[in-house]
Amino acid sequence: MLRPQPYDIMRNADSAEALKPAGSRAPLRLRGVTVRAGQISVLNAIDLDLHPGRRTVIIGPNGAGKSTLLQVIHGLIQPDAGAVLGEQSEVERRPIRSALVFQRPVMLRRSVLGNIEHALHLAGVPGHLRRQRALAALGTVDLTYAAERPARGLSGGEQQRLSIARAQALQPDCLLLDEPTTSLDPAAGAAVERYLMRLAQEGFGLIMCTHDLALARRFAQDAVLLNQGRVVESGSAQQLFDSPRTDQARRFLSGEWLEPS
Repeated sequence: MLRPQPYDIMRNADSAEALKPAGSRAPLRLRGVTVRAGQISVLNAIDLDLHPGRRTVIIGPNGAGKSTLLQVIHGLIQPDAGAVLGEQSEVERRPIRSALVFQRPVMLRRSVLGNIEHALHLAGVPGHLRRQRALAALGTVDLTYAAERPARGLSGGEQQRLSIARAQALQPDCLLLDEPTTSLDPAAGAAVERYLMRLAQEGFGLIMCTHDLALARRFAQDAVLLNQGRVVESGSAQQLFDSPRTDQARRFLSGEWLEPS
């Protein structure tokens, strides 16, 4: 079984190429993925094809399994049944690479720049490339002015932007984003959305969980609706939002509570 490799980057990446996505566009295939917590199935026989290089949103009510699904894709949680098949690119013959951005950023007791440099150190990036790459990543999210500040002293929006820069610097095929704007005020949330769209334009694949349906409509090319650990509907975001095929999807999008399936 091949799965995405967390925090893995090419060892010999030139600094000029450092912030480009790793390049694989092979689909991630989830087949029969099941995760249990005791007698409860958090994810139940999930079958999905997800495509690096596209913007995908995962929506659904609380407890639907959205965050768990991201963590399974990233390899933080091993499924109790089924598999995540990250097919290799025909050119490079390697697994798809992912980086995960959490809803509440985890900041080390280091400077803003040091947080990124430490992640690059763990990823095996040579020392002489780390600072260049970290500064380039900060520039992508307009945080260069804060490079030497303590990361834990940043605002919530700045910390989330730092998390995105740290993930981007690892040169993944796709970024996995778990509710990246939920705890932010409208201005900070809009800034994060703007930077994510910039990354998408640069070729990074983005898979985002969100409760914000307005954000999901603006952002997504593909969409997945989960309820109680099952896929209700998936495919084109325009199709799902404008002409949902299932009654559960229509009810959820109209604001109705979805009962356990």
